[in-house]
Amino acid sequence: MSSVPQSKADLTLAIQTIFPKLMADYRSVPAHLARERGVEGNIKGTHISVCDTLAYLIGWGKLVLKWHRLVAQGQPVDFPETGYQWNQLGLLATHFHQQYSDWPYDALLTELELTVHEILALIAGLSNHDLYGTPWYQQWTLGRMIQFNTSSPMKNMRTKVRRFKKANGV
Repeated sequence: MSSVPQSKADLTLAIQTIFPKLMADYRSVPAHLARERGVEGNIKGTHISVCDTLAYLIGWGKLVLKWHRLVAQGQPVDFPETGYQWNQLGLLATHFHQQYSDWPYDALLTELELTVHEILALIAGLSNHDLYGTPWYQQWTLGRMIQFNTSSPMKNMRTKVRRFKKANGV
């Protein structure tokens, strides 16, 4: 498999491969460390918490689902999200952190699992052509948009969480 999924099967495999590893890393972080700022943030020079990384992944996953729902209903999509431009992704990440700032660690873990299962169900319900056969947003296929916002950031966050664990003796 290429590092960039090119088919429905590749995309499903990419998510199903990284997600259990990521969850194992998350589950090994003690709850008392989950809100400590020590993870490299999405804005240069910032540090976020493990909970913030979960909020980021949940936020993007929910956006993918929202985009698909709106397109399927024939409604316009305000990419990447209403009030944010593509050059404001750091601000959007901060919005996700704030949105989930009061959620307990275990609730964030459960929400990420539910979101990823919804995304996998979405992928399962689409054909390879739906995912990779035609541009969906500008030049990007739906499969590529899903990958940009699920498996790729999961790999990135796993690296960051593992660095945090190592730095904290976990």
